[in-house]
Amino acid sequence: MSSPTLTSETQLTPDSLPQASSDLVANATSADASSTNQADFQPDVFDQHVMSTYGRFPIALERGEGCRVWDSNGKAYLDFVAGIATCTLGHAHPAMVEAVTTQIKKLHHVSNLYYIPEQGALAEWLTANSCADRVFFCNSGAEANEGAIKLARKYGHTELGIDAPVIITAQASFHGRTLATVTATGQPKYQKNFNPLVPGFYYVPYNDIEALRTAIRELDAEQRQVAAILLEPMQGEGGVCPGNPVYFKQVRQLCDETGILLMLDEVQVGMGRTGNLWGYQTVGVEPDVFTSAKGLGGGVPIGAILTKRHCDVFKPGEHGSTFGGNPFVCGVALKVCETLASENLLANVRSRGKQLRAGLQKIVQKYPSLCTGVRGWGLINGLVLAEGIAALDIVKVALEEGLLVIPASAKVVRMVPPLIVSEAEVDQALALLDRTLSKLA
Repeated sequence: MSSPTLTSETQLTPDSLPQASSDLVANATSADASSTNQADFQPDVFDQHVMSTYGRFPIALERGEGCRVWDSNGKAYLDFVAGIATCTLGHAHPAMVEAVTTQIKKLHHVSNLYYIPEQGALAEWLTANSCADRVFFCNSGAEANEGAIKLARKYGHTELGIDAPVIITAQASFHGRTLATVTATGQPKYQKNFNPLVPGFYYVPYNDIEALRTAIRELDAEQRQVAAILLEPMQGEGGVCPGNPVYFKQVRQLCDETGILLMLDEVQVGMGRTGNLWGYQTVGVEPDVFTSAKGLGGGVPIGAILTKRHCDVFKPGEHGSTFGGNPFVCGVALKVCETLASENLLANVRSRGKQLRAGLQKIVQKYPSLCTGVRGWGLINGLVLAEGIAALDIVKVALEEGLLVIPASAKVVRMVPPLIVSEAEVDQALALLDRTLSKLA
């Protein structure tokens, strides 16, 4: 296996980091610009026609390469957001460009009423490299989790004899924006104004085995109700909170004893993000069902439900997806998977993650009035802020400095760069974050 390929542009050292963020790309803007420029793009026109479902930062990104993106003014940013843990291979990776070009020329979409060789090849790779036996493809993490919820309910009915199946999830979790997945999400702020929510969910504290045992005992006191437990190996949106391996092993044992399905939401932490290919490997258990999306396609929209054979209960006509698993997305996703292996990116994730956390610890020591700790695995890491300091304020100043980071809850700044990130780029990000905090100290 070869090491990640890095362009000469990414080989800057911390000593070469410019003093002004606008200088970060003074020599980099000579690359070919797209047809869109600042004169063409008008935020007010955008806002007239696009629904206001996001609070957007005041930049328009128009191109990227590796771990950098450029806005419509030609300013570059070091991208430690990666489409929120999605751009596995960064931007414009040659392997993805080739895969996109090859597949779009060949066949991009047909119905799932026919066999799709690219879908079969991707499913074969995923099952060969995980504990799963079967795969269903869809378009997003929310859709994958929605499908897993359906599967758990049918399993509860047909295999466990439950009339009204209940799925237990964790407080501070995040599972999606559909009605079922936002109900599964253990955060009331995401559920406000969307009543009536979908019945059949119950919440317990994360990493608390006694609370889980008590919930099952109470729910099943009169008649059996609990069909599945749905957890994230690490809570991303909940503040980059790692799962405790001891807890997860206890949950696995509890499920084995009761027949309850253990389902893991790997939408954000899967596909190498934690330093292992899957988050379940990091917490040391095998789930019955797990979901993937985000990094699976490297930015091409795809989601997947992966199951062991004993809980593959769907029959023809019970679940489906028009676009899910089409030749285009599966061909590109397979190339992402193969490149993850061929470029030995898991080793890079572990090394760069260790480097990033060590640098963040030094920042915590330097700015104790602003931040209090560091959490994370691999290349999903959070800087925990002190009381009175808002993650959004840090993110805004970092943006001005040429660094893209995002909040993970109100008190944690999240860093999820592409898995190809270099040692020099991690050093740059730390230097830019240091500069950001120095302005706020």
